[in-house]
Amino acid sequence: MLYEFKCKAAGTVVMTGEVAERLLGIVGKSPGPQGIFTVEQMGPAIAALQAAVERERIESAAPPDEPPAPGPEGARAVTLAQRAWPLIDLLRTASRAGKPVTWGV
Repeated sequence: MLYEFKCKAAGTVVMTGEVAERLLGIVGKSPGPQGIFTVEQMGPAIAALQAAVERERIESAAPPDEPPAPGPEGARAVTLAQRAWPLIDLLRTASRAGKPVTWGV
């Protein structure tokens, strides 16, 4: 399943269901086939996502002399920061424009 986050002032961000539902959980939104971030909800949502990204960064920090462990087949894991950035950017742009962000699956 794919989630499509939309804003008339900021465009569209598409995410897989697993990633979108994780991010929605971080900001306290219930995953579902439709939803909305009102302009008033965007500041707290951005702050919650940034705090989660910072927590992950601190928790996963390897000692300076030890490189990060590779994932399957030598690939490095995708971080929460990389997954959250498109939604954070969309929310920031929408907030500045005073427009809501909606989603649908």
